[in-house]
Amino acid sequence: MSAALSRRLLIFAALISAAAIFECFLLYERPGLGIGHFYYLSIALAAMAGGVAGVLINQDVPSNELLTTGTFTRGVTYVTIGALIGWFASHNRALVAELRVLADRDVLTGLPNTRAFERAITRRLSAGRMFALLVADMDVLKDFNRDEGFTAGNDALRRLADRLATSLGPDDDIARIGNSEFAILATVQSPDGAAQLAARLERILADDRTKATLGWAAFPKEGDNALALYRAASERLYARKVMRSYLRPVPEPVEQQAV
Repeated sequence: MSAALSRRLLIFAALISAAAIFECFLLYERPGLGIGHFYYLSIALAAMAGGVAGVLINQDVPSNELLTTGTFTRGVTYVTIGALIGWFASHNRALVAELRVLADRDVLTGLPNTRAFERAITRRLSAGRMFALLVADMDVLKDFNRDEGFTAGNDALRRLADRLATSLGPDDDIARIGNSEFAILATVQSPDGAAQLAARLERILADDRTKATLGWAAFPKEGDNALALYRAASERLYARKVMRSYLRPVPEPVEQQAV
């Protein structure tokens, strides 16, 4: 086979393979699938065609040794190695993406953690639209840990997290930001909407095993940055906890029988 014919065949194969890979990429590519790695084959064919062109220019290289059995063996080896490297690279990207998700999750509840919450509130502050920050604190966690053990307390936290997550809208954000604290970011139409949402969530959590107190703050009325909003919501939360402790009925002392 002449060098000129070999070059034309390699260029033709490179163009056909590139067109086929491009069409498959448009139709079937999904995140993590890696169809684009097949472009290495087209690149390899084009490089081989360039090598043939070099043979045509350099008269010292005999063209009858251009394509041999060893040439095809090396070509298959290079393509296989390229495919393996592409697969490992794609697999590594998938693992990195999974680790990134896990790094933003709370181990106990599966909710986003403080790191993810900071990014969420930063996005909302950058958007500049009104929203509410709600901070919820579980009222009975210490009782669970004292009376039933830490396993019961962890189960109670999971129930509370599930109830909060299923009670919010699809565009709302929730995260666990402390031992018994959860933060919620919700879109509201007015500052009063934050108080109404807090009252609704407290009614949903009225069960003794998931009871929680909520505080709230509305952007931009009660703060124009994350720290100011969190401080306002936390102050309201703990003020309401103190008020409830005063309103809670004091149990009657048990009279001791005379011996």
